[in-house]
Amino acid sequence: MGQAADSSGILLIACGALAHETLSVLKANAWPHMTVKCLPAKLHNQPQRIPAAVRDKIRAERANFAKIFVLYGDCGTGGALDAVLDEEGVSRIPGAHCYEFFAGGPDFATLADEEPCSFYLTDFLAWHFDTLIIKGLGIDRHPELLPLYFGNYRRLVYLAQTDSPIRLAQARAAAERLGLEFVHRPTGYGDLTRSLANLARAETMA
Repeated sequence: MGQAADSSGILLIACGALAHETLSVLKANAWPHMTVKCLPAKLHNQPQRIPAAVRDKIRAERANFAKIFVLYGDCGTGGALDAVLDEEGVSRIPGAHCYEFFAGGPDFATLADEEPCSFYLTDFLAWHFDTLIIKGLGIDRHPELLPLYFGNYRRLVYLAQTDSPIRLAQARAAAERLGLEFVHRPTGYGDLTRSLANLARAETMA
């Protein structure tokens, strides 16, 4: 599907959990031709809704931008998101989820091999742990659900985008709440920065 002749710039359709990080990368690199529009982070808990939500946003915004790029991994859609993007002629950041592209593919594979039964947090998820995990999964109302959701996990890995002591304390508290071993791995923005840099470079050379 073609873009409108007078459209310009790049639209980044992002998960709401990536809003702060994406804006930080754009600001640090002075890429004003990129615009970020986010879908609700709570879709994390309903991944089956992600493909349709992304399609709707693409179709609503297509005429306003020269290019659209999606900042979602597969995120539990079982390939359904990639099928939508193929139909719409839109690309996305590589990776199965934000944990992989923050850590980087090889490093995430190492983490997964070390302990397959790991639960991951980013800065955003550490900050909103109670809202998205405890309340979002109904554990606050039904504490008996906690072992059903997390009984098979052995550790919590905090993939830190920043060196915030507040986020670190929140991540440690989350691990304690879930009864899991705590692992702290600073990652920065990882492949998020690299993918946006490649996107900007490709547009400059076009």
